[in-house]
Amino acid sequence: MEDQKPQDQAPFGQQPFGQSPFGNNPTPIPKNWLVESILVTIFCCIPFGIVGIVYASSVNNKYAMGDYAGAQAASAAAGKWTKIGFFLGIVSIVLSFLFFVVLGFGGFMSSYR
Repeated sequence: MEDQKPQDQAPFGQQPFGQSPFGNNPTPIPKNWLVESILVTIFCCIPFGIVGIVYASSVNNKYAMGDYAGAQAASAAAGKWTKIGFFLGIVSIVLSFLFFVVLGFGGFMSSYR
């Protein structure tokens, strides 16, 4: 029979994927905010969405390399920029709609009377 290693063991000197170096408890991967950042980039605010995508794409890479603190920091930054882009996009959409209704459409209709 072959000498088989269990799946949760890694070669000597390496940590198994998703395992904390300080114990056997697996460290959960932080949320990467990639889908939300892409949606914010498409529908709301391009500059803040792009910053969110950059941070979101680094979460999985840092986690895979064992940089858990860096992955959590990148997740927090991606969430921050995604939320900022979302709320600024909503505010700009509402303000442009109000500007159109109050000044644009009202002035357009009054010229036909």
